[in-house]
Amino acid sequence: MTGTSDAPLRVLCLTDSCDRPESELFIGLKAAGVDVDVMCNPKGRNYQRLVEQDLVVAPLALRGRFDKGGTAAIRRQLQSKPYDVIHAYNPRALACGLRASKGMDVRVVAYRGVIGNVGAMHPESWITFLHPRVDKIVCVADAIRDHLEGLGFPWSRLTADRLQRIYKGHDLTWYQTEPTDLQPLGVPEGAFVVCCTGRGVPRKGFDDLVRTALYLPEDVEVHYLLVGDVDRNETIRKEVAALPHPERVHFAGYRTDAPQLAAASDVIALPSKSQEGLPRAVIEAMAYAVPAVVTRVGGMPELVDDGVTGLVVPPCDEKALAEAILKLYRLSPEERRAMGAAGRQRISEHFHTSQTVRETVAMYQSLVDGKRRSR
Repeated sequence: MTGTSDAPLRVLCLTDSCDRPESELFIGLKAAGVDVDVMCNPKGRNYQRLVEQDLVVAPLALRGRFDKGGTAAIRRQLQSKPYDVIHAYNPRALACGLRASKGMDVRVVAYRGVIGNVGAMHPESWITFLHPRVDKIVCVADAIRDHLEGLGFPWSRLTADRLQRIYKGHDLTWYQTEPTDLQPLGVPEGAFVVCCTGRGVPRKGFDDLVRTALYLPEDVEVHYLLVGDVDRNETIRKEVAALPHPERVHFAGYRTDAPQLAAASDVIALPSKSQEGLPRAVIEAMAYAVPAVVTRVGGMPELVDDGVTGLVVPPCDEKALAEAILKLYRLSPEERRAMGAAGRQRISEHFHTSQTVRETVAMYQSLVDGKRRSR
């Protein structure tokens, strides 16, 4: 892969505490021949792995979109070699990267992982995604790309040629750890378990999920495993306390073994109401061959093949969500295993990290080739 003459593409990635897929993307780009440097938060879980791969050129922990020290550090790095592309993975990095690269001949790529909060009425958009020097916005799902294009402002630069969907890739080999024993969390042995992982914010739909218990027949015993800071959400706790069987709802709190908790469950559920991208919790559970129940929000219908790898229901519909859970409950263990296996295969074939690397390299190359033609 070439940037100018016979030199490799030179890319500076600006991020924060990058997750496993992002870290493996950087490693894969290097293996593909890209001269990739990374500035990221030294407190991140994968920071040392990137250091060991000789990818980190400087630690970077931006405090906001107007971080002067961080912007100066980025500019110093940009002056150290002739980069072809800056790839910023969050709005803070994008805003600071744009200011740091002012006056430089470098392409700017942004990353967008959720729907919402971008547009003319959002002032921060003008220093990030609507900035005139943003050449490409990589969207983690078709739904995000379509949403941005559909905003419909011809002067906003959110046009089809500047929007590209690249799925955030995973690898099944990352998910080999044994499922976690759920009994210490109060889950009875052999219970049918619906796991939900996420932040305890209203848009995640934990309230809709716990209320599905009200729609289930009396003879159907379903246990709910809620993972994340939702255990601190007093509204949800009151909802649970009002259920006929509150003892069937288990708050796990924040856990570092969330994928293994999902692996030990019968179903992964994510009843988001809005602003969803390509949720990692669902991908991780599917990689462990766990069927999914998700809402028709963001990129989730792109993940879950309705009726094949799980079930897709309308958002904010407790009854439809309950019916989906009941349908999976009524399946035989063999039928659920077949659905889970189909989900695992879908992750392997359509959301693999090698595909993310290939598409990202091709995108970089097209930007560099376009820069040459414009000269």
